[in-house]
Amino acid sequence: MSTIYGIRTCDTCRKASKALPGAAFRDIRTDPLRAEEIAEFLDAFGEKLVNRASTTWRGLDEAARNQAPAALLAAHPALMKRPVIRADGALHLGWTPATRASLGVD
Repeated sequence: MSTIYGIRTCDTCRKASKALPGAAFRDIRTDPLRAEEIAEFLDAFGEKLVNRASTTWRGLDEAARNQAPAALLAAHPALMKRPVIRADGALHLGWTPATRASLGVD
């Protein structure tokens, strides 16, 4: 069973959901990530997990931007680069050609 972590209104997350119809979708705004999940994702992707090109990031003040990534993601779930996909025990970040190839979708 695959799980897509993202935001329901995100176009990229919708594309991933459409391409992976059997995957469960978890909206991280309505069902935020637990601390253990944030730590797991940060271990897998490091700083790339924080989307510094987002509207949410641009709206943060300098003090908020200087927080640790785990604290930022806990306080502002929309800062997570999306989607994060868990499939067959592996984690994938984003809906890139590499992600699609590793999941066997076009």
